[in-house]
Amino acid sequence: MKSSKLWVAFLSLFLFVGLATQIQAQTETETTKTYLIIKNDGSRYVGQIISQDAREVILLTKELGEIAIPKHEIKEMRELTSEEITDDGRLRRENTFATRYYISTNANPISKGENYIIWNLYGPDIQFGISDDFGVGLMTTWFGSPIVGSAKYSLLKKNNVGVALGTLLGTGSWASPEYGIALPFGSVTLGEMEKNISLSVGYGAVFGPGSSGGSALFSLAGMNRISDRVSLVFDSFVVMENNEAAALIIPAVRLHSGPKKAFQLGFAGVAAEGELLPFPFPFLQWYRAL
Repeated sequence: MKSSKLWVAFLSLFLFVGLATQIQAQTETETTKTYLIIKNDGSRYVGQIISQDAREVILLTKELGEIAIPKHEIKEMRELTSEEITDDGRLRRENTFATRYYISTNANPISKGENYIIWNLYGPDIQFGISDDFGVGLMTTWFGSPIVGSAKYSLLKKNNVGVALGTLLGTGSWASPEYGIALPFGSVTLGEMEKNISLSVGYGAVFGPGSSGGSALFSLAGMNRISDRVSLVFDSFVVMENNEAAALIIPAVRLHSGPKKAFQLGFAGVAAEGELLPFPFPFLQWYRAL
């Protein structure tokens, strides 16, 4: 009788230890996964699930720490893939590249950690989200000349109106170290993140031997995402000098293949002295999130 009781106690202890180990392993596995929770009011939270029961989910987020979300307020809850998460654990937006048209930018900010690179036929263009309202970038040609740095600070985003200030600073690098460029600018954007129109105004100057000062620059640009995979993009640059204007016009189509990839095809023309002269080759860009 005693022997039977000992065996029952031993077996119960063995099963309890095994079950506890399994539960612990399951909890550790669960907390390494990142989830997106969307509430009925549209609020979004990203983090690791600490625990959940029939009433609520305890989520560990980077911004708010541990929060309790009642289950009756949850509209959607799903595990995120690695492509949907930035390096610092934030949700990568589908519209990561929406701060750029073809050449110009808009007043919408690049979010913190949403870094990306644009591969152009002439060279790379890299952009870094330092904070949710400040980004920097670096662009050059395949020959490393010129090298141009950029910075943009988004001052305001309210009621679909955005305002930003920025600058471009560059050097001729090894090929022409005696030359430099500067282009401070301001941008106003009306509309949503992927359906908007922007006006940018700046002053571009070239420094170096034989340079003739600077010129006022204007840019009118816009985009409209018409489907999950396609956006229509328009970009332009207008240079004013001696009361005469010359414009670079670039209509383009952007093809989205996910939150980390896009391809853009554009055709350019130069309008000057009452004529429109098309470029004989297309403008191509490959967008990749880093």
